[in-house]
Amino acid sequence: MTESITITDNRTGETLEIPIENGGVSAAAWQKLLPGLWFYDPGFVSTAACESAITYLDGEAGILRYRGYGIEELAEHSTYLEVAYLLLNGELPNPAQFEAWRHEITHHTFIHENVRKRFLDGFHYDAHPMGMLVSAVAALSTFYLDAKQIFDVESRHKQIIRLIAKMPTLAAAAHRFSVGMPFVYPDNSLEFTSNFLSMMWKTAEPRFDANPALARALDILFILHADHEQNCSTTAMRTVGSSHADPYSACAAACAALYGPRHGGANEAVIRMLTEIGSIENVEPFVASVKAGTGGRLQGFGHRVYKSYDPRAKIIKRTADEVFEITGKNPLLDIALKLEEIALQDEYFTSRKLYPNVDFYSGLIYQAMGFPLEMFPVLFAIPRTAGWLAHWQEMLDQDSKIARPRQLYIGAEQRPYVPMGERG
Repeated sequence: MTESITITDNRTGETLEIPIENGGVSAAAWQKLLPGLWFYDPGFVSTAACESAITYLDGEAGILRYRGYGIEELAEHSTYLEVAYLLLNGELPNPAQFEAWRHEITHHTFIHENVRKRFLDGFHYDAHPMGMLVSAVAALSTFYLDAKQIFDVESRHKQIIRLIAKMPTLAAAAHRFSVGMPFVYPDNSLEFTSNFLSMMWKTAEPRFDANPALARALDILFILHADHEQNCSTTAMRTVGSSHADPYSACAAACAALYGPRHGGANEAVIRMLTEIGSIENVEPFVASVKAGTGGRLQGFGHRVYKSYDPRAKIIKRTADEVFEITGKNPLLDIALKLEEIALQDEYFTSRKLYPNVDFYSGLIYQAMGFPLEMFPVLFAIPRTAGWLAHWQEMLDQDSKIARPRQLYIGAEQRPYVPMGERG
């Protein structure tokens, strides 16, 4: 059987056969038969804007793979820096490659003193950490002028290293500023997540050593959030990058997309929902109000892409148990477990394919580890930087066209200009 579709223009009777390749059909071929007609697809829910070899996602089967490796295996056996290397280079590193990669990342964690003293210190005292991060990432382009040399392989590599290395430093600096605590310099004797936790929580001690289990839990969360195909922020990275802007400007645009509550604020919404429910006794009335349409939304359930249980949610649930053994159980956990139990047994939710997603448990872990709600989107941006840069690099290597979607115009027809004095 031929893997193709045939379209017919009923106005003329002309037909065209278009091959199905990699699960899609070419819009360029469509245009040969129907020039001037555009696909109307709000939110790009049925449109593939690029070809990518980075992440494979099957929402029906609940499959997520980075470069062909299952997310379950990577979360169990790998580290975030190893996964970042995989996303950017296409293969897992050998020991020598990883050591060189780890060394580069570790020794680019410091930020320019003017970024901290003159730029970050200029924010209002109650500035949101994510707003500070968006601005600081964009500002880095003014400190590294070679970043505009995007087709110079050596320069491009240098910017990738800088962004992955400095993102935790900027993130921690934004938090410390927001709570009135002094900046903590990176400790390059520590591993990636341990160093971040040191910059977050260190006070007067000479050295901050994070609990290894908590550092590993954060590493797993970073792996799970490293990439997720063509989501809103990755699309923003590719769109801005397609204009050949420097990677800092493109990454700032991606951070800005992540700042929105419908993207990077989902796990914060879960915490607020669980807090409003208040107790196990209130779970069933809350579920009833959701079904009746008289209450709030069921946060942390369902996903634009996944139509079964989010594979990342299963891993996070196990990680949550390990974290709570150290931090003590988050008081909201029992409410979350009861909510999940009821929803997974209720035909109303299962028929709509509303299963827990990655955000349902990640916020509980972050909160148990001491992160304030305002830091949740920042914690998302740190690991996703590797995925954004992988897509940016892939887009440049593909010599992708500048993003320029079309529209269906629904405004006024041509009309004459009316002088000011003659207008009603």
